[in-house]
Amino acid sequence: MNWPTVIYNEEVMREGFGIEDVGIPLEAKVAFLDALSETGLKRITVGAFVSPLFVPQMGCFEELLQQFRPKEGVTYLTFIHNLKAKKRAEKYSPPLTIEEEFCTLFLDICDVHQRRNVNRSVEQMMESWPEVIRDAKGRGISKARIGIGSAWGSNFLGKFSQSYRFLFLERQMALLNAAGITVMEIGLHDSQSWCLPHEMEDDLKQIKHRWPEVKQFHLHMHNARGMALPAIYSALRTLDQDDTVIIEGTLGGIGGGQFGGNGRASGMAATEDVIHMLEGLGIATGVDLDKVIECVWMLEEIIGRAVFGHVGKAGPRPTHPDAFYDPNMPGLESLEAARHFKLGPQAYQKEGYTPWKHPISGPYYQGPREIINDGHTEKTNGL
Repeated sequence: MNWPTVIYNEEVMREGFGIEDVGIPLEAKVAFLDALSETGLKRITVGAFVSPLFVPQMGCFEELLQQFRPKEGVTYLTFIHNLKAKKRAEKYSPPLTIEEEFCTLFLDICDVHQRRNVNRSVEQMMESWPEVIRDAKGRGISKARIGIGSAWGSNFLGKFSQSYRFLFLERQMALLNAAGITVMEIGLHDSQSWCLPHEMEDDLKQIKHRWPEVKQFHLHMHNARGMALPAIYSALRTLDQDDTVIIEGTLGGIGGGQFGGNGRASGMAATEDVIHMLEGLGIATGVDLDKVIECVWMLEEIIGRAVFGHVGKAGPRPTHPDAFYDPNMPGLESLEAARHFKLGPQAYQKEGYTPWKHPISGPYYQGPREIINDGHTEKTNGL
């Protein structure tokens, strides 16, 4: 399979903590970010310069930037939504990285969510685009990103058609082309968790057909209805080796938008699950999944509840004999006992039962043996 180039962006510090308890101590966030930096994740959005009146969870953002320990080789980003935020980010660069500036046109195509989120209508946002473009040209910016939010549907207005989605992408594209600014990236944001995998596939095929010169795509997938990971997989299957896809997710799958109606339940694609899938597909990430799982458990301690992701609970698929489960382990029930994949037998010492009278043994697990798999001889310790 000729997979696209994948750029993974970790959003737990902004998207995740941005909707969590305001009272989470700064020192806990600092320690968590330091641990996250040691996982091998290459891009981490650490927060946003926004008014604490609207997002009080970001009230300690500047203190966080002053106290955490940046890791060499990790790109630390902030959400830059206007020139004021850019100037504040420049004050903290480093540790923040200010990436190449693009002319960005973005619109939530659900007028209700657009108004609830930024108190501006769809029409008002589109009316501002010519000025955004003039400002970009005045500052010598020649590249652009376009994107739409609530791309596939709305909890307030229902399902959106592909023609409705493309109406706004086409308008953005036309304005930028007329101004002589090259569109380098197209973003699809599932702000209200409406995407289904076949829709992702069809939309990307149509985008590639209409604008074959665009080779970079940006996916920001909320997960209230469990479709984020299948939709991401569909995107990977649809794009090819000449494409690049930026995938955003959060550790544990936490996060959400205050104005979409699902609160914290909207979540996002869980980083541990995405990384596990990418590695299983043969897409190298350079991420230490074991350290990521440690951060998942640390996150659960910080927020005081279980997160949504799966791999942090059940562990990755045991693909090496040293990691295979003991055939004679007791029957397990609790999430705590399931952590034996990392903690060993001590995780289930206080629970479980063994209904069989004799230890499970047999010729199929007496040690490594050769099997034939797709014409290749391999050694295995199991069936």
